[in-house]
Amino acid sequence: MPHINVDENLPGIRALMAFRPETAAPMNELAEILLRDNEGLSRTDRELIGAFVSYRNDCFYCHTSHGEIACHYLGGDRALVEQVKKDYNAAPVSGKLKALLHLAGKVQVSGKAVTKEDIAEAKAAGATDRDIHDTVLIAAAFCMFNRYVDGLAANAPDDMDSYPLRAKQVAENGYGSHIYLGKQPVGS
Repeated sequence: MPHINVDENLPGIRALMAFRPETAAPMNELAEILLRDNEGLSRTDRELIGAFVSYRNDCFYCHTSHGEIACHYLGGDRALVEQVKKDYNAAPVSGKLKALLHLAGKVQVSGKAVTKEDIAEAKAAGATDRDIHDTVLIAAAFCMFNRYVDGLAANAPDDMDSYPLRAKQVAENGYGSHIYLGKQPVGS
């Protein structure tokens, strides 16, 4: 049960964004830039970083939602997404992504936990300054999004079939007002 009076038919962050559209607009703009940029990191890697940080923050709605978006980009490889969230070092992903997930994990704990050695390892694995910048900002933003969702006890759908349907909408249409105002898809 949400801590404030929101539309309980809208799940997760969507109900909170509908409650305050004026704060939702810049948050969605940031998500659009960070998660759908076509330079540097792939959209898949960006969503995996968000899902990983959300998993570490124990934010069910966010790690499930963004995990499903990554899964959509991966052609349905849910096992890979789950492995990245739980043990990215054992996942069949690039050394660069592993180094960036390591950075994201450090940011999830504290920005000050990131060391010069962590940055050097990411660069040695092929990460550019932009990759590092975007990873740190994605991780920091997801800490905010996760605390927003969980701090207000937003509803998370129990219908696991709805997450892939919403993921498809986000992958095809991006982040924006249609995300929080559109009807939640229902599974079959």
